[in-house]
Amino acid sequence: MKHIFILNPQAGSGKQLEETRAAIRSLDGDVELYETKAPKDATTYIRSFCESHTESVRFYACGGDGTLKEVAEGILGYPQASMSCFPIGSGNDFVKYYGGKERFADLTALTCAEETAVDMIRIGDEYAVNVCSFGFDAAAVVAMNKVRRLPLIGGKNAYTTGILYALCSAMRNKADIYADGEKLSGKSFLLCTVANGGYVGGAYRCAPRARNDDGKLEVCVVKPLSLFTFIRLIGAYREGKHLDDPRFKKYITYRRVSRVEVRADAPFPVEMDGEIIRPAQFVCEVVPGALRFAVPKAETPVPTPGKAAARS
Repeated sequence: MKHIFILNPQAGSGKQLEETRAAIRSLDGDVELYETKAPKDATTYIRSFCESHTESVRFYACGGDGTLKEVAEGILGYPQASMSCFPIGSGNDFVKYYGGKERFADLTALTCAEETAVDMIRIGDEYAVNVCSFGFDAAAVVAMNKVRRLPLIGGKNAYTTGILYALCSAMRNKADIYADGEKLSGKSFLLCTVANGGYVGGAYRCAPRARNDDGKLEVCVVKPLSLFTFIRLIGAYREGKHLDDPRFKKYITYRRVSRVEVRADAPFPVEMDGEIIRPAQFVCEVVPGALRFAVPKAETPVPTPGKAAARS
């Protein structure tokens, strides 16, 4: 099998990038390194390669969730291609589903890892591997993307900075949200997450019951909250306790579905694995088993997320 590492030079620090390049070049076998030059370059490169090569190939997203998204979009539709990731971004939310960055840190183990089928989320021609969100979360990501490279308020603190921005601008959002035909939202909402993975924003466990291979999406709509209530509950939400904590019962609607339809009066930001699109109306649906994703064996088994009830 051929192994091609797709490195996003914007994802890590200078020393980290040099160490990553050196580690990739030290690998045995049929290994190549490609460094992206612009947004969407990874997708374009991978599609071009797969059009002209029929041999088995595995691509590795070396960066954050945005790089992972681009690599995943690149291999879609090419049966000879699979993927994994070498996480060097600031968030790397998707790999938290498997226990975190450490499980993917050994490049030799990564190239020998077994593949598993993973679902994806689709909105039109855009895809996500991890989470699609809108409302408060998307406003936070818009701000996060603006400050991620600034000192103190950027880097690992960028999402917290985004939350502070969203507290001032996105506490009450308007759209009609339908999950498999059922209307979930009232006149307004705080946020909605449509999840395949479990985490968003670096540390927030938005979908604690998510399974990324079950052909379902975890949909959670949160009603508008007062600032006091938001502050009181945000810690439990961060830890992924909101589906079981009785304090959340009157504020959230949770479903496991295949399709989510959203209708608003004007375009608004929708976050897909850290990237922002701006539709006014869209359909978000699961694409079962869309990816062949390689996951190294864990030294300590990672607990399987709990199975959710069909409705709660």
